[in-house]
Amino acid sequence: MIAAGVGELVGVVGTRGACAALAVPRASHYRHLRGPRHGPPMPRPAPARALSEPERAVVLGELHSPRFLDASPAAVYATLLDEGTYLASQRTMYRILAASAEVRERRDQLRHPAYARPELLAMGPRELWSWDISKLRGPVKWTYYQLYVILDVFSRYVPGWMVATRESAVLAERLIAETAAKEGIEPGQLTIHADRGTSMRSKPVALLLADLGVEQSHSRPHVSNDNPYSEAQFKTLKYRPTFPARFGSLEDARAFCATFFTWYNTQHRHAGIGLLTPADVHAGRAAEITVARAVTLDAAYAAHPERFVRRPPTPPEVPTAVAERASLEAPWGAGLYGHEPAGDGRAEWGRGQRVARSAMI
Repeated sequence: MIAAGVGELVGVVGTRGACAALAVPRASHYRHLRGPRHGPPMPRPAPARALSEPERAVVLGELHSPRFLDASPAAVYATLLDEGTYLASQRTMYRILAASAEVRERRDQLRHPAYARPELLAMGPRELWSWDISKLRGPVKWTYYQLYVILDVFSRYVPGWMVATRESAVLAERLIAETAAKEGIEPGQLTIHADRGTSMRSKPVALLLADLGVEQSHSRPHVSNDNPYSEAQFKTLKYRPTFPARFGSLEDARAFCATFFTWYNTQHRHAGIGLLTPADVHAGRAAEITVARAVTLDAAYAAHPERFVRRPPTPPEVPTAVAERASLEAPWGAGLYGHEPAGDGRAEWGRGQRVARSAMI
């Protein structure tokens, strides 16, 4: 639209005046008139001041001479200048050496390989859970209730939660066991990720996960953002308009959380899963709902195609895989499994050879 307006004004006030009136750079106007360029870019012509190939060969031969093998281009330049010879500037010598792949770091420094950040990948529900504990303010100052929440990373569904008066590994063990039984988790099916809190790394929880055949994963040491899905869920909870400044009692906190998690699982339209509810994704209804949305949008486009300027509308995309940054650890007493970078930029872990992808999906 603006480009068309500039084109109409050019015949009246000229290119400079038209671009100034519509706040369009003249370079953008000329690029629009030229249109897109197709094919490979044009080769850059050699500057007229550049050295010829024979002259470049002479410079490179001088740099390769025995007396200058260990000398820098600056030293070569100064030595030749003192001898009454000028072949090229210091910068040109560096360019010639770089073209021959003869310029590198001269100091013997350790070169660190590219670090592939370890991540867990969930391709469907009940494959990867994240759990954490958050404090809820009690009726008076310095009193808190502990909210335990287990979150399915793929579907964002909360299969289990609990409010207690204290943080306890025994309570966490009971919650995980009951939730795994309710969801029908089979050995080798699930990985549970958590931060490095005392309850998360406790011996009762580790032994329970080993008995259930569940992989255990923790955030990397001294990294505060390796459990983002649980933290985001807690923010959704505490930013609700009805979230109170304090809870009057333990029963009050449990009643509020019961209402919230029912809303969160069955009514909350989550932006990370294509504006579906966690319950729909967890139950495998995402594809069916997406197809129904596409039919509705196609009907809207058929009725008024002029309202969709760029392209026909499409429903929000539902991710097919979700990754979680992690540091896999073996069950308690079995020793820890390290990792070593693989040749393709991934990291393979000892127990179960679970592959941790290096790209967030």
